[in-house]
Amino acid sequence: MASLTSLLSEPTLIGLLCALFLLFILYVSMGPKKSTLNFPPGPSPLPIIGNLHLLDIRRQDLSLMKIAEKYGPVFTVHFGLQKAVVLTGYEVVKEALLNTADVFADRPAIPIFYHIQNGNGVFFSSGELWKTTRRFTMATMRDLGMGKKLIEGRILEELHFLIEMIKSFNKEALYTLEVRVNSRDETLVMYHLATHIDSFSIVTLGFYYIISTSNFCFNLFQLFNFYPFLGFLFKPHKMILRKVEEVCVVLRKYIKTSRKDVDENNLRSYIDALLFKQQEKNKSNSLFHDANVLASTLDLVMAGTETTSTTLQWAILLMMKYPEIQGKVYAEIDRVLEPGCLPTFEARKNMPFTNAVIHEVQRFVTLLPHVPRCTSVNTNFKGYFIPKGTTVIPLLTSVLLDKTQWETPYQFNPNHFLDADGKFVKKDAFLPFSTGRRNCIGESLAKMELFLFFTGLLQKFTFLPPAGVTESDLDTVAEAGFTMRPRPQSARAVQRQ
Repeated sequence: MASLTSLLSEPTLIGLLCALFLLFILYVSMGPKKSTLNFPPGPSPLPIIGNLHLLDIRRQDLSLMKIAEKYGPVFTVHFGLQKAVVLTGYEVVKEALLNTADVFADRPAIPIFYHIQNGNGVFFSSGELWKTTRRFTMATMRDLGMGKKLIEGRILEELHFLIEMIKSFNKEALYTLEVRVNSRDETLVMYHLATHIDSFSIVTLGFYYIISTSNFCFNLFQLFNFYPFLGFLFKPHKMILRKVEEVCVVLRKYIKTSRKDVDENNLRSYIDALLFKQQEKNKSNSLFHDANVLASTLDLVMAGTETTSTTLQWAILLMMKYPEIQGKVYAEIDRVLEPGCLPTFEARKNMPFTNAVIHEVQRFVTLLPHVPRCTSVNTNFKGYFIPKGTTVIPLLTSVLLDKTQWETPYQFNPNHFLDADGKFVKKDAFLPFSTGRRNCIGESLAKMELFLFFTGLLQKFTFLPPAGVTESDLDTVAEAGFTMRPRPQSARAVQRQ
């Protein structure tokens, strides 16, 4: 990864240091303000940097879990000059997101995303705009077939496409888990697949580049989130904003073309539905204005693609890492599925081990450690007073790795989801899609995609490390990005007879 100085020019770095010095003088002269309110405890912040010195910037979630060991499941932490309340453990997160869902339903203005979305869209909006857009999006996705046979057929079409693409590479296709745009089409397989399904056939190479660039710059553009008023000194976030704008250009063209022939009786996509809603509510105060249409579309393209494809990459890596588990999946597939027939979502009921493996992949990799919330009103929670507008972090990693809920939380163990008779068992603490009013709107689609893609791929291929690489050499340490992604590694896809 490039060093900080390589991403900041010398004059910029000098300006940054001067600005931080002025902030330090301001902090010392004004002094920290102590509140008489019963705010959650936490480590004392240092001037300017707050508690950043206590955080591993690559795995903030694990650092926050360590702080919780000292200060309890509800504590305060300072990201630079910004204060946040962190919630850890299944019981506390469940109480906040389910029992007091309305209190923790708002979203703070995260600087990088606010610059991209301006408070619009499905995921980073709040208040009435969020409620209306989310309600509309969920209804539209149901109408378009999410979680139904209609979308299952489209997923199976893409699965067939993926299988044939891998076969076409070679008898033993070398296929990289690293996603980057280059001349080797196989590096885009997982991303192409998820994008095609989730965004209803909107595919752009610019999106792939955004994912690659954003993960490369992730640790550094967080400086912009911590100190947004110093944004003019930073480079990484500008690179991300520039690449996002390139995707927005493509989406605007697609929206403009779709606007010409929107048919109320034949809404073909989410964009069609948004445009029809916009025409129907053609008023100056309509929430379905152009900026919200674009932001909502961008949300579904980016969030739906990154999460599904990255989970599939982890699944393949973990099958290579644990060949005995891959073998058990093969045995169940061969026992349940008819030879030559692709899997169906209905078959999941008769495939408890495969289902358990997919669930354990999602639990083990803690794909999305957290997305911040903020309080919509003043509230008392767990004996502490939290004012309206306070940033709150429900730490999903702490739920998926909660020692009170999982026998071996830091091990990849599909038995977490199986009873003594080998039957699949649902677990309340399985919250990779979050829960409550802000849970993932594409959860049912994601579950169907993951089962059909994973089962279909393992029905046709054995995944092995490259020649000269052993299972123990494979690295399951995650790289922080918008999601927790596997480090770049290669795989062999060998056709099963």
